[in-house]
Amino acid sequence: MSVRILALVGSLRAGSHNRQLAEAAVKLAPESAEVNLFEGLAEVPFYNEDIDVEGNVPAAAAKLREAAAGADALLLFTPEYNGTIPAVLKNAIDWLSRPFGAGALTGKPVAVVGTAFGQYGGVWAQDETRKSLGVAGAKVLEDIKLSIPGSMTRFAETHPADDAEVAAQLTEVIARVHGTASEPAAA
Repeated sequence: MSVRILALVGSLRAGSHNRQLAEAAVKLAPESAEVNLFEGLAEVPFYNEDIDVEGNVPAAAAKLREAAAGADALLLFTPEYNGTIPAVLKNAIDWLSRPFGAGALTGKPVAVVGTAFGQYGGVWAQDETRKSLGVAGAKVLEDIKLSIPGSMTRFAETHPADDAEVAAQLTEVIARVHGTASEPAAA
């Protein structure tokens, strides 16, 4: 049975380098893993308890929850906006954290990676994302990290899948997420 890894991208831009990184993950996944890139974060409304009503959850939010619930692990790709996590990714985490204590993230292994223009590759955004995921109840894979700096120049003419160093690093990330997701749950 294949390990199902759901990829969420914190950038909505069509040419996003983080989206390209997620596409590379789909391409580089081993046969024993299936990385699915979630489409539709732009349609998920901002989290609001007034609209998070059982039997009447907005369709886009329900689709996100269903995709996360059906995954064995999640892999989040985040750029860095003003030194922190993009709103679209934070919103996804908020939806996936509910209902409190029983959301689709509860106990689920999640790793955070990404690329950004700055010299540190978006580490602040990744740290904030890990923090939010931990509070939301996810099993944050703190030791799995990949921050690729200089995205605008590094990927100006090269897709991340075609960058040998990045492909090798991303392959290692997927293997480690796969290994964690396929471990039996602790009793």
